[in-house]
Amino acid sequence: MSPENQTPSMSPLSEAELRMSAPLSFERRAVAALASLYAFRMLGLFMVLPILTLYGDDYEGSTPLLIGVALGAYGFSQSLLQIAFGSLSDRWGRKPVIAAGLLIFALGSVVAALADSMWGLILGRCLQGCGAVASVIMALVADLTSEENRTKAMASIGASIGLSFSLALVLGPLVSQWGGLSAVFWLTAALALVGLLVLWRWVPTPEVSNRHREAGAVPELWGTVLRNPELRRLNVGIFVLHFVLMACFMVLPGILENTLDLSRDIHWKIYLPLLLLAFVAMVPLMIMAEARRKIKPVFIFAVALLGVMIALMGLWQDRLWLCIGALFFFFMAFNLLEAMLPSLMSKVAPAGAKGTAMGVYSTCQFLGAFLGGSISGYLIEYHGTEAVFKCAFVLVVLWLLAAISMRPPRFLTSVQVPLVGVRLDQAVVKLELLPGVAEVVLIREEACAYLKVDTTLFDRVALESIDWERA
Repeated sequence: MSPENQTPSMSPLSEAELRMSAPLSFERRAVAALASLYAFRMLGLFMVLPILTLYGDDYEGSTPLLIGVALGAYGFSQSLLQIAFGSLSDRWGRKPVIAAGLLIFALGSVVAALADSMWGLILGRCLQGCGAVASVIMALVADLTSEENRTKAMASIGASIGLSFSLALVLGPLVSQWGGLSAVFWLTAALALVGLLVLWRWVPTPEVSNRHREAGAVPELWGTVLRNPELRRLNVGIFVLHFVLMACFMVLPGILENTLDLSRDIHWKIYLPLLLLAFVAMVPLMIMAEARRKIKPVFIFAVALLGVMIALMGLWQDRLWLCIGALFFFFMAFNLLEAMLPSLMSKVAPAGAKGTAMGVYSTCQFLGAFLGGSISGYLIEYHGTEAVFKCAFVLVVLWLLAAISMRPPRFLTSVQVPLVGVRLDQAVVKLELLPGVAEVVLIREEACAYLKVDTTLFDRVALESIDWERA
């Protein structure tokens, strides 16, 4: 634990001042500001997806392999540094580390914008990934929100990621019309600077930064997380999902332009309605999974749909409307899985280990993005585009086989209970007797307990009314 650097007196954003002046809106403002930071950053990373392969040939030394490396290079540096950035923020403070990450991200964007060779472009993309502040933003969300509102806050951040992905696929082709790939990177650098302004002006500074086991990685729990078979299935899933995403965007833009004779200037007109309709189509399935507790069958259906659509896109790549139809269902399956996987992770992770589980999960996600781009580039260069579809299809089939054997998850959520000054052993007994409590993990050095609870049975009023025995 370490205190945050205090905001200068000219800033209106100290935590105490904001809570006193607007107690009801404080957390909403904080979450909205942090969600925008996350969205700006992800928007910059995703905007190149639909266009990098189209403009990659303009760079000196371009080959399909190097284009693939450039597409996924941010994932390599993200996977190496995102847990390290989270640990640094425990020592140096959240906001200074986020500011440093945004500056590195902006620098990488400028390097990529000025690049005229593939190696310069790869360097810029690696630097973009070095601004690995996703875990730090999540930790700051935990610092600035009350325990009962934290789940909703994390869901808001997740929604911002989905929105930024959809916007990126539309904005990338639009912006590139004005200045090619460089224009996209200049816009990305500008978004990073806007993020710095949001961070300074609208993100409150917490009085103390705590280690949140539900939002940040704890090194001593890595073994527990890696040995958990249900978590391993989910880690494999997010790896495959982002591998497949990068693989498809290594071939789809070229298919649209060269095989289906659709000018790159109108690609956004294809992506926009497909993404909107795919989002609408996935909502009933998401409701069925969560509200009706049919998460396993919906999940397996989505994985199977993803695999079938990859196979059909490979078969129908020269048939306009069939290929677009397959792309629509691909987006539907991808968006559904992108939303369900974190939800499953939250349900499956042991009490007090969610942050660590999410850290390993995110590392697998970024490794999938890096290898998806790099391996697909290699396959295109030496074996052709058909090999990319075949590779992606095989991986999804293997994922489907792993998913079929998973246990239906219990619908549990995490609750943190501070126990400062309380007799800890007696507290555990009382917590275990509460209705809806499935698991209690006591962390003595932090003087708190982490619970996994069934929200349909758990009574927060009963928790707050416990008569604790003082130590």
